[in-house]
Amino acid sequence: MKNSSIPASADETAIAVLGWLANEPDMLGRFLALSGTRPDQLRQSIRDPAFMAGMLDFLMAHEPTLMAFCSATDIEPEAVVNAAHHYTGPTLGSGEY
Repeated sequence: MKNSSIPASADETAIAVLGWLANEPDMLGRFLALSGTRPDQLRQSIRDPAFMAGMLDFLMAHEPTLMAFCSATDIEPEAVVNAAHHYTGPTLGSGEY
């Protein structure tokens, strides 16, 4: 495990995802289309925990995309999952209730 490359916070992980998406125009376009977010709304949207959760869910919904992000950034998949849990809170299947 590459502990030194895991961001210290969920916010850092989410910002890393957004930065990666910004450098992947096709992937960013797909995310924007699926989320209903316009490009000019991105700056305001990053302040919205629901937007951040949706962006992380988008990444995790397709394993090849998740792995491409992890490979490009040296961030472990577990850091993405932990960040998503931070934004979404516990779910029924998580056993955290």
